[in-house]
Amino acid sequence: MSTKEHWEHIYSTKTPQEVSWTQTVPQTSLDLIAKYELPKFAKIIDIGGGDSLLVDHLLALGYSNITLLDISSHALERAKIRLGENADKVEWIVADIRNFTPTETYDLWHDRAAFHFLTDAKEIENYRNTVSQNTHHLILSTFAADGPLKCSGLHITQYDATTISTLFGTDFQVLESFQEDHRTPFDTIQSFCFSRMSRK
Repeated sequence: MSTKEHWEHIYSTKTPQEVSWTQTVPQTSLDLIAKYELPKFAKIIDIGGGDSLLVDHLLALGYSNITLLDISSHALERAKIRLGENADKVEWIVADIRNFTPTETYDLWHDRAAFHFLTDAKEIENYRNTVSQNTHHLILSTFAADGPLKCSGLHITQYDATTISTLFGTDFQVLESFQEDHRTPFDTIQSFCFSRMSRK
């Protein structure tokens, strides 16, 4: 099964309450985004957003230039159905982040739990280069060094403040980096590393 087939299967067979990453209110991401004090027309892209509720909250806050990217068309269709008429306010991209080539520069690149699925050194470097060339601000959330080793049956790469700074520090200033526990819908705890950065 290819990576795309894997995620299409997940999103076509499991409800939001059956996957670990679901958040009713993605408060940490919203708080970190607010710290940039971006104008409401700022270009924001959510990488691997799936059917996350982040887009709902951003729209409710008045942000008007949101792009949602995911490898799974099923995930994006679920989000479109949920948003109803508001879906027309969002740009939807079905793509694998490993070979995504942006056609514009974003003010903010948000990625909660997509980047850590890259385990190949070349793929990680390509991601770093893509981000460095195509955004001004970066919010990155991954499994922490004491977090899970796998998610949805796939291996991941763990990070902490030091490894994030080493990887992205050439082009970005790390404004803050911290660990946070995420409580899953099935009442387990996952340790995440959040980092907020801006281009130097």
